[in-house]
Amino acid sequence: MLGIAEAAFHAASFVATGFSVVTTLKRTCITAEHLVHRYGFERSCRGIRGTDIPVLALEECGADTVALIDAAARTALVQDRSGAIVLACGGMAALCRTLQARLGVPVIDGVSAAVKLAEALVGLGLRRSKRGEYAAPLRKRWAGWAAGLAPAAGEAEGG
Repeated sequence: MLGIAEAAFHAASFVATGFSVVTTLKRTCITAEHLVHRYGFERSCRGIRGTDIPVLALEECGADTVALIDAAARTALVQDRSGAIVLACGGMAALCRTLQARLGVPVIDGVSAAVKLAEALVGLGLRRSKRGEYAAPLRKRWAGWAAGLAPAAGEAEGG
């Protein structure tokens, strides 16, 4: 599985020694922090900034909204000493090029990063391993009301 945050963090780590995350509501910063830790980017992520912009405000994305995101990114670049910005909301994707031109640093939107990484994996002919943790589950005996749902002999069971 490839998530948009994971893809964006990887992309940012390829183009800068450190990155900051800019997100919508400040209360979602903790979620972004959890993802940074889950994906192992504690050493690369130098800060997470919330803008308190409601997600639905990104649909119209007026000048005030862009200015708030721009300001949060500029603060992050200076205070966090970051070399790239990750936009932590799919609704910010349309702002990526504008912000990159304004800020002069790589600005990564996770939606595009995830799509391109998925395309690269497919293009390389890579698939998820069938060994270790990703191996198919062991066959099990189906019992009770579920017995009738058991796969027929020879059919694949699990994923």
